[in-house]
Amino acid sequence: MFTGLIQTKAKVLDIHKEREDKRFVLECKGLKDLQLGESIAINGVCLSVEDVGSNYFKVFASKETLSKTNLDFLRPMDEVNVERALRVGDRLGGHIVTGHIDCLSYVKDITKVGESYRYTLSFPKEFSLFVVEKGSIALDGISLTINRCGDDFLEVNIIPLTYKETTISSWKIGTLVNTEFDIIGKYVAKAIENYNRSKTSKKDISFDFLKKHGFI
Repeated sequence: MFTGLIQTKAKVLDIHKEREDKRFVLECKGLKDLQLGESIAINGVCLSVEDVGSNYFKVFASKETLSKTNLDFLRPMDEVNVERALRVGDRLGGHIVTGHIDCLSYVKDITKVGESYRYTLSFPKEFSLFVVEKGSIALDGISLTINRCGDDFLEVNIIPLTYKETTISSWKIGTLVNTEFDIIGKYVAKAIENYNRSKTSKKDISFDFLKKHGFI
């Protein structure tokens, strides 16, 4: 589990292609005491540390992960956002992020607004249920607030600190961005879907039903 608060940027030192999978060698600048097997988010994708050296660490991405994320487009010397897993007792400064990417969005527009930047991103319409104004979203692992949205787009405002400390400064029109929607919204949507699929109808609702489900 993560918070979407990026701890550092890391440079891709090397990429080893192994059939349809890839192994990434990343610099560990700013990361101390990395442990083998620990979870780490790379551009918002939850991966496992499988090797650690004096100035690098390695992570493995399967064909499935590469097909659903922008990791497949990384090249040596590219930078990625890095966040280590949340520890019990840490401040939850962003929002609950799982590191499981839902889809790729692409940057549609970039507008300078004062000292900040406003980014408009387009995403597949089937995910519109999970996008709400002032709701949370993770873009390349960064916890952000949705300012405005529609059936297939959303806008986020990027303050100077976030622009400087993450890879957002390298985004251009057309950049593909790992997108994870709010896990709470996804669970609520699933619960409603399951309820609507049940055989319960208005005629089945009684005082016993309401009491059982916590309405009274």
